[in-house]
Amino acid sequence: MRKLLVFVGVLIGSILYGQTTAGDYFERGNIHLDAKAYEDALRDFNKSIELKPDYAEAYHNRGLAKYGLRDTFGAIADYDRAIKLKPYSSEAYNDRGNVKHDLKDYKVAIADYDKAIEIKPDYANAYFNRGLAKVDLKDFRGGIADYDKAIGLKPNYPKAYNSRGIAKYELSDFTGAISDYNQAIELKPDYAFAYNNRGSAKQDYREAIEDYNKAIELKPDYAEAYYNRGNARYNLKDYSGAIADYGKAIDLKPDYSFAYNNRGSAKIELTEYKGAIVDLNRAIELNPDYGEAYNNRGNAKNLLEDYRGALRDYDKAIEINPDDAQAY
Repeated sequence: MRKLLVFVGVLIGSILYGQTTAGDYFERGNIHLDAKAYEDALRDFNKSIELKPDYAEAYHNRGLAKYGLRDTFGAIADYDRAIKLKPYSSEAYNDRGNVKHDLKDYKVAIADYDKAIEIKPDYANAYFNRGLAKVDLKDFRGGIADYDKAIGLKPNYPKAYNSRGIAKYELSDFTGAISDYNQAIELKPDYAFAYNNRGSAKQDYREAIEDYNKAIELKPDYAEAYYNRGNARYNLKDYSGAIADYGKAIDLKPDYSFAYNNRGSAKIELTEYKGAIVDLNRAIELNPDYGEAYNNRGNAKNLLEDYRGALRDYDKAIEINPDDAQAY
């Protein structure tokens, strides 16, 4: 730490007293970047590029700063420039892929990760990122293959274990998913996401609740963990507990249509039909193509003897999902 402080002091002194180079601004920009002071980093990288217009690394790191400021297209432009100046920068391809992934341009992102891996075959993070993009394209087996490669290159990689667990879960390999979540938690005991995901993979709802409890303890603002714990309580017929959890999820995430729908279902079980309809109205307002919410609202209206209203909702559920046997 002392060496870093001395270095920073020398660097800032050189800038203040005019003994500046593009490299000085670049290094100070990196310090700001590490501190997530993105606007300060951006100013320094701008100055570095002004002094050295062909500074590929400065364009790349300015792209990182812009990405931190959510200027996605500005970031891509800088990565493009960095790649043009330094065509064999695996990091620039990987980071450009990350921005394209955020823009949901998954196939183009994968092309960038492919290039990063071609340049640097032992690039564990690029395999991991490519796995994420493949999973977003529902290519779960392809994602698992990339996570396998990432873990082979970097065995202590909790995010890769957690993400591989998610892909296995999607393939209904719940035992394999739990094994991966266990490994992620062993490597990172405060990994709230892995606890939540492990809970979802467990078939024993009481055991699942223990994992959701831990996820919430580690991350008290974790809306999905409250929602999932609500589902487990619902399945245990603890409808009041489920309603409380769905309510907390909604407090944390007011546009959580699934939580409104499920809270409405729990209220139906407690014969709170009018309250259920209020929640189901909100679920449909947030997600107009939510067939299950129409079906549930139809159930509530039916129980209130509003048969015509119930039929309209069942009709809409069937229009949205013609294979919905329950709505028929």
